[in-house]
Amino acid sequence: MPACKKTSISASKPLASAHTPMSQRASPVNGDKASGRMHKRSRSGCYTCRLRRKKCDENHPTCGACANLQVQCNYKRPDWWTDAALRRGRKEHIKNTIKQTKMRERNGNHPSHLNRHRNMSGAMPTSPVNEYGAPMYSESYDMFNSQLPTPGLGNAPYGPYVPSYEVDVRTERQTFVNDVPTRHDSLTSTFSAFAPPQLSAPMPTFAGDEWFGDEYFAQAGGYNGYTQDVVDPTMDKTHSLLQSNIAVSEHDRPLLDHFIHNVLRQIFPVLEAHGKGNLRAKAILRALETNKCYLHCCLSVASIHLKTTEGLEGEQIDHDIMRHRYEAISQLCQALGEDINHEEILDATLAMIFFHCSVGPADDYLPDIPWFDHFQAASNLVTRLELPNALVQDSYGALATPFSMSLTSWIDILGATMVGKTPQFAHQYRSKYLSQTMSGLRELMGCDDKVMYLISEITCLDSLKSDGRIDGMAVCCHVQLLGQQLKSTEPADLALESPYHPTTGAIQPEILTKTISHIFRLAARIYLCSLVPGFDRSQESNESLVAAVTHALQFIPAGPYGYDRSLVWPLLMTGVFSGPSTSFRAVLANRTAALGDYGDLGSFGRMYRLLQEVWRMTDDPISSSQVAPGDKSHNSSLTSPISKLEGSESPSGAGATMGGREIKRQQAHWRDIMKRNNWNYLLI
Repeated sequence: MPACKKTSISASKPLASAHTPMSQRASPVNGDKASGRMHKRSRSGCYTCRLRRKKCDENHPTCGACANLQVQCNYKRPDWWTDAALRRGRKEHIKNTIKQTKMRERNGNHPSHLNRHRNMSGAMPTSPVNEYGAPMYSESYDMFNSQLPTPGLGNAPYGPYVPSYEVDVRTERQTFVNDVPTRHDSLTSTFSAFAPPQLSAPMPTFAGDEWFGDEYFAQAGGYNGYTQDVVDPTMDKTHSLLQSNIAVSEHDRPLLDHFIHNVLRQIFPVLEAHGKGNLRAKAILRALETNKCYLHCCLSVASIHLKTTEGLEGEQIDHDIMRHRYEAISQLCQALGEDINHEEILDATLAMIFFHCSVGPADDYLPDIPWFDHFQAASNLVTRLELPNALVQDSYGALATPFSMSLTSWIDILGATMVGKTPQFAHQYRSKYLSQTMSGLRELMGCDDKVMYLISEITCLDSLKSDGRIDGMAVCCHVQLLGQQLKSTEPADLALESPYHPTTGAIQPEILTKTISHIFRLAARIYLCSLVPGFDRSQESNESLVAAVTHALQFIPAGPYGYDRSLVWPLLMTGVFSGPSTSFRAVLANRTAALGDYGDLGSFGRMYRLLQEVWRMTDDPISSSQVAPGDKSHNSSLTSPISKLEGSESPSGAGATMGGREIKRQQAHWRDIMKRNNWNYLLI
């Protein structure tokens, strides 16, 4: 639909000085322009919210955001507003106040923590004194005013005192359908200056305005009795405008906010490191506005994330998960039946696959459609849209693979290893490898495209071997050839280094993706060697590869804001073929513990759960003489749900015998363990 946008810029007259005689000030009877201007400014929110670039609910005398954060709310322009240095100092002051508020809330002794739910329901306090019983600050003390004397302007171009001018920039957007106006959006921003503005000049900016991107603050929103403590990612005014355009019910609004502020920033961490996360976030916000199936999928994912991170239990949260899950499927089936909007259907289907495997719990008991059934529909849509060989212009004007095809390739190649089948688009990957054509995988998930293409080839070999269509000699020949191809993808400089910039401490994406590609390459080689007949994980060559992966992990940032969740597949391949004596297991356990709650969520949590079961089933034999009579705890540790499904009569489920004979572990393949436990995991 065509949209009409216009921008108007108006400069108001100088604000009245405090020293201006009353007789010279405008009279309300004669039309107080200053009052009209103040009224117009108030529509843009209080000055604290404007400084923080946040949406203000404009409650008086204290807006909801300021009351929630326990900071001073100013609807009258303070002295620091027109001075860049004071403005920066005020930002730091507010930031520190917000952090202190968050710390008090986490400790459970902040008054707003006890009254949050009542505030969310609309009973916003009129003032800190009335709500909490005691004034948080005295009436005479203004925490937003500098306690130091304001420096004089000296010999300024317009004299020692220059009245302040304001520039109001108003952006209007109107949408027409068949020449009929259907929607009108307006956004007003105010800038201040010490001189009459030049309308042809660019709008003034203030250094340090990016501070709000990493602040912690409590959102004014609740969800059935529990609170949201969220981190606002790099959401600018465009993000806020797009978010406000998404139509959801009041009940679902907290879910939408939780998805945008808590889930969205975790989905593509490598893309964020490459500086493209903001563009992807804007595209997702637009999809949430126009694609109902996509919206319900994201709301369901937000409900799952809330349940797992907040430890919520009860019928309400499960009902919201299933309600939006069902609605997403219904919207999807309706669009498929009408055979329209194929690109939107593909985006929603891929979101159902990838978003859920990013945040879902390892033991999700709610009914859902397996990821490979969703992907079958997605691959059909990809073929109909002719995306495997399509090219589009990116934001920089260069030709690139469509994002939906990059995401499809990521799921297709690594997902094929989960089920032991040939990737759906293996022929296209082979052609791209020979023609050195990239698919955008390196920037999206961190691994070099050529390595991913070779993983596709290894999966094809695995499928041929499993189906019995190739003998052991041919397998060895293919393993040797693919090993040489993996060798050819290595960079000239194999040295690994920390991805942190030595001066700024920022992540250097090229170094990060080089290390991630190196780990994927080693894991692909482990996967390849495991196909050789007679392979054993205790072989020296395999243990060397496992040790190399362990060494490379020290160059990957760990913890909740690290990149371990981008290494799920190589950690799986390394883990299933690592012996109990290797240091890999201890390193992985430490890095999992460093992730905290995130170590139990998504693909990473499922991967670690699978590894623990694999190790329990395949570790070295233990002598039965080491098992004390009646030691039920040890016997239970040898008992597996897999052995019960097989109907084994052995009390240990692993062939235990009497008289000092060895208890032999089952040598089950990791895919068999997933299948027997009904774990339809997509570990990417």
